[in-house]
Amino acid sequence: MDVINKIEFSARNLTSNTGLFLLLEHARNSGIFELIDQNLVFENPSTNSIKMNHIKTILCGNLIGIDKLERLKLLQSDPLINEFDISVKEPETVSRFLGNFNYKTTQMLREINFKVFLKLLRRSKLTSITIDMDSSVVNVEGHQEGTAKGYNPKKPGNLCYNIQFAFCDELKAYLTGYVRSGDTYTANGAAGMIQEIIAHIKEEDLEVTFRMDSGYFDEEILETIESLGCRYVIKAKAYPTLVEQALDSDLLFETGEDGKETPELITSLNTWKKDRRFVISRTLKDERDRAQLSFLDGEEYAYSFYVTNTGFSPEEVVDFYQKRGNSENYIKEAKYDMAVG
Repeated sequence: MDVINKIEFSARNLTSNTGLFLLLEHARNSGIFELIDQNLVFENPSTNSIKMNHIKTILCGNLIGIDKLERLKLLQSDPLINEFDISVKEPETVSRFLGNFNYKTTQMLREINFKVFLKLLRRSKLTSITIDMDSSVVNVEGHQEGTAKGYNPKKPGNLCYNIQFAFCDELKAYLTGYVRSGDTYTANGAAGMIQEIIAHIKEEDLEVTFRMDSGYFDEEILETIESLGCRYVIKAKAYPTLVEQALDSDLLFETGEDGKETPELITSLNTWKKDRRFVISRTLKDERDRAQLSFLDGEEYAYSFYVTNTGFSPEEVVDFYQKRGNSENYIKEAKYDMAVG
């Protein structure tokens, strides 16, 4: 006689979003929720009373990849969410809450972010940090407020936002940023952001080095950093003034251990007020590329230019800049994992 064993699965309170536990525990234990509760203040008392519930809801939604308010419904029956006393409301209710934000409350959030960063910084006991600044385009559909047609490589001609970011490389932490109109030039507002960053960390007695790509190659930015007593390594644009000097036969190129040739020179652009230190990196192009070039002197090489006020050797300047690739990863995480913009 065959025996049929009945298997009964009676487990409860299962969730597919267990990563939220670590997020919520960390935010609570680090005092982040307390900072938000104390420092984000709406004029309407009823909005203040519900703000933390909605903020926790949105934070959880971002972490699991929800990019539309409608999909917050996926969290409504999650036992882990309920365990943290979060009541996920209907998307329309969350949308009305977000409508309460204005310039004043958005600035409050930026100030809270600086306070969170300072917590991390003090815990790390670092004596020097590297700040990477960069910008990125966020494509939008429809006619959203503040958008404009600008540089949009994925969908040329579409409306977009241009977001400016700042990250601390050593802490792998977002420092600050803001959304700009899509037609904003990369360097616009960068000097002001640099001043804002240093104003928040000036009491920490740090050696600060700013690292940026050629979009920030601007004398106003250099002067701002210099006036604040900070350092910089910025990729320079290949202006004719620099290219001519790089091709000068009197400039001595010596090959380093990594195959790069990195002389330096002290010079200025035609419109600049003073000379600055430039490092030139020259590498031999691939054989196939060299075969397709003309016979003009220097065309068999690829040149990169960097302006700096650091005490790094020329080779160290190039190596230091090339580590900037981390910031590209941070931007991708912010845009695609946390739905920034």
